[in-house]
Amino acid sequence: MPRFSVIVPAFKVQAYLHECLESVLEQSYPDLELIAVDDCSPDACGAIIDEFAARDARVLAVHLPENVGLGRARNAGIERATGDYLLFLDSDDTLTPDALHAIADRLKETAEPDVLVYDYARTYWSGEVRRNQLAAELSEEGPAPFRLDERPGLLRLLMVVWNKAYRREFVEREGLTFPPGYYEDTPWTYPAMMSAESIATLDRVCVHYRQRRHGSILGTSSRKHFDVFAQYDRVFAHVAAHPELERWRPLLFRRMVDHFSTVFVKRDRLPRGARAEFLRKARDHYRRYRVPGSPAGLRLPLRHVLVRFGTHRTYRLLSLLSRARKRAVRLTGALRRSARTAALRLHYRVQLRLPLRADRAVFSSHGGRGHGCNPGALESAFRTYAPHVRTTWIADLEHHHTIPAATGRLRPGTAGYWTALARSKYLVNNVDFDRSLVKRPGQVVIQTQHGTPLKHMGLDLQDRPAAARGTDFAELLRDADTWDYCLSANRHSTLVWERAFPSSYDTLEYGMPRNDVFQQATSADVARLRASLGIPEGAVAVLYAPTYRDYRSGQRRTLDLERVLRQLGPRFVILTRAHHRYGAPLTDAPAGRLIDVSDHPSVESLCLASDALVTDYSSLMFDYAGLDRPIVVHADDWEAYEAARGTYFDLRAFPPGAVARSEDELIDIFATGHWRGSRSSQLRAAFRERFCPYDDGRAAERVVRRVVLGETAGLPPFIPFAERHPVPSAVEAPPRTGASAPPEVAAAAPLAAAAPLAAAAPLAAVPAPGGALPLTEQH
Repeated sequence: MPRFSVIVPAFKVQAYLHECLESVLEQSYPDLELIAVDDCSPDACGAIIDEFAARDARVLAVHLPENVGLGRARNAGIERATGDYLLFLDSDDTLTPDALHAIADRLKETAEPDVLVYDYARTYWSGEVRRNQLAAELSEEGPAPFRLDERPGLLRLLMVVWNKAYRREFVEREGLTFPPGYYEDTPWTYPAMMSAESIATLDRVCVHYRQRRHGSILGTSSRKHFDVFAQYDRVFAHVAAHPELERWRPLLFRRMVDHFSTVFVKRDRLPRGARAEFLRKARDHYRRYRVPGSPAGLRLPLRHVLVRFGTHRTYRLLSLLSRARKRAVRLTGALRRSARTAALRLHYRVQLRLPLRADRAVFSSHGGRGHGCNPGALESAFRTYAPHVRTTWIADLEHHHTIPAATGRLRPGTAGYWTALARSKYLVNNVDFDRSLVKRPGQVVIQTQHGTPLKHMGLDLQDRPAAARGTDFAELLRDADTWDYCLSANRHSTLVWERAFPSSYDTLEYGMPRNDVFQQATSADVARLRASLGIPEGAVAVLYAPTYRDYRSGQRRTLDLERVLRQLGPRFVILTRAHHRYGAPLTDAPAGRLIDVSDHPSVESLCLASDALVTDYSSLMFDYAGLDRPIVVHADDWEAYEAARGTYFDLRAFPPGAVARSEDELIDIFATGHWRGSRSSQLRAAFRERFCPYDDGRAAERVVRRVVLGETAGLPPFIPFAERHPVPSAVEAPPRTGASAPPEVAAAAPLAAAAPLAAAAPLAAVPAPGGALPLTEQH
């Protein structure tokens, strides 16, 4: 008997059926049967199903003699199912990788519930993927399993059959079957959820719900949409037959009214001549199933007014009044915004005529994000080495909690913001300030940059339209003309910045200020950071931080991180950090040994807390090399990335560590110990020598002494590599004695002793650098 019976009815979906069936058969959890039901489809669906059945014994092909519709086709699959749990999948949708494994694990964790509810994401023909907006209802916190009374919010989710797993014995006991007609999910899902004695949730996207360009069958104009009335008759008949479910009648009534109004207001569903009839039937159902205590009169939502009175004219009048009110509100808001903008412009012009404040410095990072990166390190250095200068940080309100208490706080676009830009002597940023900025005589602009460039930047993007994406290069040069100083971590960066952003600024080749903390932090700091992130004691923490892809419209997820963790074993955890331009995590349901740190305000803290870095082409590798900890490069799409963006050197020929070209190679690098073997150490040492010559912990001090205090001689000398001591990772930290040793560090020491570095061995995946390698392309 298989664990799962996955039932897939098919009708006129030949373009999508292959992908659907393969998504089931390629699951990492193989204990399943796939029941594919050909609902007498006139296209090639039947033949496709037979092809899959011929090559995989787990596929049961069912061919119906006539077209019976989605509900009855599912019933045909249920009749043949033998699995412990029933799952339904529409034939144009797909299961996500490892979905069944996650479902099986959750079922075991929650004592085999009657129903398990999991999440889905809408996938659009344009390539966009959007997770269910009510995913918070699927939280796994709290007791499990439970009854619906304890989590009634689950009924807010889309009431479909394919986002749930049903225990087959429960389905047979309750006599659940699908009715004919449209909206057949309604009289199945409500009774199932209300009758289940045990329910559990899985906070993970298990289904990709395809949004076709021309919509689904429910988006076609037809009188079959009148089936919705019979479906709710069945729901209320089920409640009437089970008095213990009466408490759900008010909620079902509200959901019914919302459903009726949705069908009506979707202009493409009802034939023009049938709209008045539909409203009359909706009104009849409203009166038939309304329960005492339901809202009435002015307390009714607008859509409920439509259904209660069954008159489109009343609804249209109220809709027009509502739209007119909203337009008036928008117009008033637009006028207010215009007046505010004009007032701020006038305010800025006035401030530009007032004296410059030599004791003021204003900082910002990444266009309004929190305190951090190179500007953050410099702001702290200003307070330490130039305390006479008052510092202020510009950030969106949501990031103000990251700003130190001793630092002033400003929001972009406010009067205080424009005052600071007009009158502060020092302006520090890692991108550019507002385009309306007027650089005043005596003002000093410090462009810190935000890393060492691997990919093309500035004017070097002129022949890369996919990456440039409408960049105004004239504006870019005007911004560079405002810089007085540009920070550089190494000679490679200096050559790139002065060519890609040509202007008259001075380049300060002092190292990256944000990396000073790597030399200044202690093992106790590392232990505290790991504890704050929830990294288990004694675990090996791998920071996974891929970069942005110019040639893709959405986030690229090439690694199955859950599979990677399963292969590496329980000692490993992965900290996942998505690029901030995507605004979404790398995993759908980070939990346990998969920890999402995308919103963590300090990437430097994440580096300190981790034991190794896995990245593709992110500039973070250049900073991480200063920590002298293992780095693994996952370069599975180097050719596409280089073609779209352009790079200054071939990372595969001069990597900071082992190079993996696939997920399996990445797993092998960790499983064999090559990730921190002597060959990887040799590569990292060469990489570090070339790109981290000045990252000795005093970069920010040098900048402040040179720019603010005017010291041109006697700056702190650069510390040789042999004399630098970056804080070791938790698994490399030596055992500490005495009561002051943090418990996290003490726990990590045995792991380090038990897992020595791998012996020296050549890596086939990592070519040895041969001879002198040019650091930049010659133009």
